[in-house]
Amino acid sequence: MDISKLIKELQNPNIYPHSVQTPIKVIQTHISVIFLTGDYAYKIKKPVDFGFLDYSNLEKRQYFLNQELVMNQKIAPDLYLEVLAITINNNQIKIGKEGKIIDYVLKMNQFPQDGLFINLFQAGKLEKYHLEALGKIVSDFHKKTRSNDYIRSFGNIEVIKQSIDENYERTEKYINIAQTKQQYNETKAFTDNYFKLKQEHFKKRQKEDKIRECHGDLHLKNICLWNNKIQLFDRIEFNEEFRYVDVMFDIAFTVMDLEARKRQDLSNIFLNTYLENTGDWHGLQVLPLYLSRQAYVRAKVMSILLDDPNITEKDHNKAIQDAKNYYHLAWQYTQKNQGKIILMSGLSGSGKTTIAKYLAQHINAILIRSDALRKHLANIPLNQTGNDALYTTAMNEKTYSNLIELGKMVAKQGFTVILDAKFDRHIWREPLIKIAQIDKIPLTILSCYAPLKLLSDRLSQRIGDISDATASLLQQQQENYEDFNEEELAYVKMINSHDDWEQKIREIYQL
Repeated sequence: MDISKLIKELQNPNIYPHSVQTPIKVIQTHISVIFLTGDYAYKIKKPVDFGFLDYSNLEKRQYFLNQELVMNQKIAPDLYLEVLAITINNNQIKIGKEGKIIDYVLKMNQFPQDGLFINLFQAGKLEKYHLEALGKIVSDFHKKTRSNDYIRSFGNIEVIKQSIDENYERTEKYINIAQTKQQYNETKAFTDNYFKLKQEHFKKRQKEDKIRECHGDLHLKNICLWNNKIQLFDRIEFNEEFRYVDVMFDIAFTVMDLEARKRQDLSNIFLNTYLENTGDWHGLQVLPLYLSRQAYVRAKVMSILLDDPNITEKDHNKAIQDAKNYYHLAWQYTQKNQGKIILMSGLSGSGKTTIAKYLAQHINAILIRSDALRKHLANIPLNQTGNDALYTTAMNEKTYSNLIELGKMVAKQGFTVILDAKFDRHIWREPLIKIAQIDKIPLTILSCYAPLKLLSDRLSQRIGDISDATASLLQQQQENYEDFNEEELAYVKMINSHDDWEQKIREIYQL
């Protein structure tokens, strides 16, 4: 049956084996159509062949619907139910009944559409705590998802490059329609150079087991809040190259989607939460490539919609504008930024982390806490209280050495990085000053302070934080603290966390 006729037929409530809410709402993408009937949602695949996916015949559509069911039941078992045949008998079309099979449909539990992350966002109800929770959920998902030699092979540069090159080849026809020739050439040149200059990064990602069976399409339209639980759904089933990927591939989709909607504060919370929970700060070495790739893919999807005769003129015009915006964003991600280092310093309870988180969200900085890094180095859960072995002289040296190296690496990648630790000794501050001087990286030291009684009260009341610091340590910390020397003072900004520190931060960074 012609797809446009099938779409019309599936809006008839009489073909469903249960009562439905009318009118049936229809949601179309470039590859599928979803019908919302009230209690259940039904999804069909369009008979299309784009090269990277092929639903061109009945057997393929049945196969990939079953693949979608199996793969998504692993991550969202409450949503995905079964694949049913669409049949015709005596000119009557039915779902799940006897008759000649004309297509297949995936049946799912229907969640309220206002729980979809994209709809929460558009309603102004997507809050910071949602993104913190999402960062932890995706972190846990990636830790549990599988990897093996075959999956890791998809991390070979040749495989990644071929997939990205196909995007450029597929979108050449839209040059001067949705993007300029110059923008196209510059975006492509960036990815070509990335593969030439950063080969060791990709090899290291394979060795560190960061190529896994991921989601593949983790943007706001594929995340929902249902039954008081964040659900990831619509995992890519049609192409292994989109699913067997670097975990940063998944992260980049969510970050890009939020940044495309001008909410870097939310993307920053998600990214920093994920990085802190995984300890995968080295993934930032490949993140710019995947950010550009994901924006370009969204542009490609919008461009493909322009060729669909079934969409309205209004949707056609919107697709052109959306494609232009995403192509431009993909190009923006190719522009190298000046990396910066911000060093937090102060006693426990002095407000370092509170101020660092606030600042990170406002200037889109990578936040690395020594408390998290220390536990990752010791291979213990972040929420587990460390024993004395976690705070030996040797462990302190290991933590600070790694923190300094990470700060240098992240800044040289073009990110602003905030290093959150006491930094109470010259031997920890001096290396960062040398790095700033040698590598021409701007450095600021934010020295946080408050009355000792207030610090003690804060630490006594602290709950749910990964830091193990207690009020009993303050006296010793104060005695061991080494004041800034003349060279260090040139980089220092004093922040009284008992006063209006937000105003001070806004003044320093012109927020």
